[in-house]
Amino acid sequence: MTSPIRDMRYVFLIATLGILLFSVMDAVMKAQALALGAFNAMFWRMAMGALFVSVLYLPTRPRLASGAVLKIHFIRAGLTAVMAYLFFFGLTRIPLAQAIGLSFVAPIVTLFLAVPMLGEQIGANAKLAAALGFGGVMTVVGGEVLGGQQGSDLLGMLSILVSAVLYGVNLILQRMQALIAKPLEIAFYQNLIVFFLLLLAAPFLIVVPTESAHWGGAALAAALAVASLMLMSHAYSQAEAQRLVAVEYTAFIWAAILGWWLFAEPVTARTLLGTGLIVLGCLISARGQ
Repeated sequence: MTSPIRDMRYVFLIATLGILLFSVMDAVMKAQALALGAFNAMFWRMAMGALFVSVLYLPTRPRLASGAVLKIHFIRAGLTAVMAYLFFFGLTRIPLAQAIGLSFVAPIVTLFLAVPMLGEQIGANAKLAAALGFGGVMTVVGGEVLGGQQGSDLLGMLSILVSAVLYGVNLILQRMQALIAKPLEIAFYQNLIVFFLLLLAAPFLIVVPTESAHWGGAALAAALAVASLMLMSHAYSQAEAQRLVAVEYTAFIWAAILGWWLFAEPVTARTLLGTGLIVLGCLISARGQ
């Protein structure tokens, strides 16, 4: 019989891999948004994503989702469309690591929404993990946010913060969705619905990429997003939301590395200290009660 501890380690590994892929997607999307604008970067990514996941999902001859399941697919997709646009817009205005850091308001929102929306009880370890993770983020980005240093701006930070609050609600919906639908089904409906929502604005905002690098970037971002969504859906079907929110903090580690490597954003001693607190929070969360 498989040990529960071993099972949780597997779930945390799957969730961490999902966050890693999503972080790489964020870096690709930052480059895409800087080149094409936030709307077009998102539109072409969702177009590619809808195509990829349809090729995977439709040959399985699935049944149409029932009314209750379809309703949550639509709600989460609509929320995702607004949340993602605000986030990618924010990425064009502030550094990647800072954007990810500000987005960590989301796990705190999720932690406390899990009680009224999912009926989960908040354990002491979950609270400590959230506090340590958030403290790690503030260690790294607090100086830039409070000091208004070069490379930051208020509109970009506000956009990321509003997106983060919506993402907190999104994580709750992800848990609810994962309990009633398979990962591939979730990926299919989310990509398709968001794409059709963006299609409504396409006649006014669409710009067709003229460079092969931009098409390649859209395809890569879509593949990463689909793979990440399926991994995270699987993880959230196996564990409570409050147990997994601390894993979201690992995104800062990847963002710091990718921001330094791709966008020449420096990694400071504060980044290393904050990363240590984030990892500690994840380890505490993984231990459970």
